[in-house]
Amino acid sequence: MVTNISIHIIKEITKFRLTLSVVFSSFISYFLGAAEVNYIQLFYLISGGILIVSSSNIFNQIIERDLDKLMKRTQNRPLPKNEITTRAALFLAIAFSLIGLILMYLINIKVAILAALSIFLYTAVYTPMKLISPFSVFVGAIPGAFPFMIGWVAATNDIGIEAITLFLMQFFWQFPHFWSIGWAQSIDYEKAGFKMLPTGKKDKSTSAQILFYSVWAVLISIVPYFGITGELKLSIIGVCAIIILGAFLIFRSYALFLDGKNENANKLMLTSVIYLTFVQLTFLFDKIF
Repeated sequence: MVTNISIHIIKEITKFRLTLSVVFSSFISYFLGAAEVNYIQLFYLISGGILIVSSSNIFNQIIERDLDKLMKRTQNRPLPKNEITTRAALFLAIAFSLIGLILMYLINIKVAILAALSIFLYTAVYTPMKLISPFSVFVGAIPGAFPFMIGWVAATNDIGIEAITLFLMQFFWQFPHFWSIGWAQSIDYEKAGFKMLPTGKKDKSTSAQILFYSVWAVLISIVPYFGITGELKLSIIGVCAIIILGAFLIFRSYALFLDGKNENANKLMLTSVIYLTFVQLTFLFDKIF
């Protein structure tokens, strides 16, 4: 059964491109925290991270396999199309999670605990809660923010103010990102019964909250400049770069607030991805140079 699974199916059921983008944040934060790079440790982090995120994505698709058939954006996933059996998918999810957790444990116990908590929150809490309450986005933002934190903890074996700051940077970012997706894909989500927007509607209250969290995402990101986040620092050039990046994020959020068009929601989603990537790179380059 498992031997018949193609590379294409594995890429699709693990959301491999999304998985790599998530692990990228851990890769960056590892270098932010590392006084000296341990390449074996870095290999465990990247490999374990890919397996942990992949397993979470597979568990999610197993749980939502019937609902995915109802939505245009998910109906071509491997499980709805019967390209893989639920049993085979479950085998992969369990195997990936166990191997991933072992690799994380080889780094340190704190990383392993955060990784295990991430799988649990995403799979057992966030996924079923999407059908019950918009609060699911808040819950999902917790495991979603762990990767940027985990890299630092892997490098330092410490959950201090630096790791918490990195966590908060990615935590607040997720609200404009996922609510913009929820806004643009609202019809699809309604078909499946998912409650993704904070008010349940594409209204001014929702768009105001998107704008609010966009501002906070930027503000949290410049806090290290003021020297109150331990070893996590930011230069004047770095803070200026983030303010410029943040201006684009806030502008896109404000545009959505003004007219509520799906076009602006899609632009905000894309802008949020670019913003987070370049903020992370800004911190890395700031440390190197």
